[in-house]
Amino acid sequence: MTAMNDVQLEKVTVNIGVGQGGQPLENAKKLLEQLTGAKAIQTLSRTRNPTFNLRKGEPIGVKVTLRGTPAVEFVKKALVARENKVARTNFDRTGNVAFGVPEYIDFPGMKYQPEIGILGFDVCLTLEKPGTRIKRRKIAPRSLPKKQRVSTAEAEEFMKKTFGINVV
Repeated sequence: MTAMNDVQLEKVTVNIGVGQGGQPLENAKKLLEQLTGAKAIQTLSRTRNPTFNLRKGEPIGVKVTLRGTPAVEFVKKALVARENKVARTNFDRTGNVAFGVPEYIDFPGMKYQPEIGILGFDVCLTLEKPGTRIKRRKIAPRSLPKKQRVSTAEAEEFMKKTFGINVV
């Protein structure tokens, strides 16, 4: 296997969807900044949905993107909260892994805070192989060849080898 076929962790996105603005959104932002140690940004609704009383452009959640060593450390802690188990259905065909932590108090080092309440969060890992910049570059972008895409089996193998998880 060449170095161009090694799977690597590109980024980790941590998300809390609240569904409304105001104090619950501020609590989620405060919690996410405590969990990750990075600045959280608001996510906005893309469409109007009268069923949930949402308007386009209204803040509905917060997210943080982590890269490098902080991303790896955060994933290790989040997997401890999940007892190092990830379902096979959490892997998609393009090498992404996503799982949720139902309560932040399961996260190592976090204690219950009455002003925040009980919130859960989602962790999304984006895996890629070296050379995938060709699809994102500004000048002369190209489509990614099939051998350069991360398959589900490769993503599972990477997660087992790097983080020692059990795929159930």
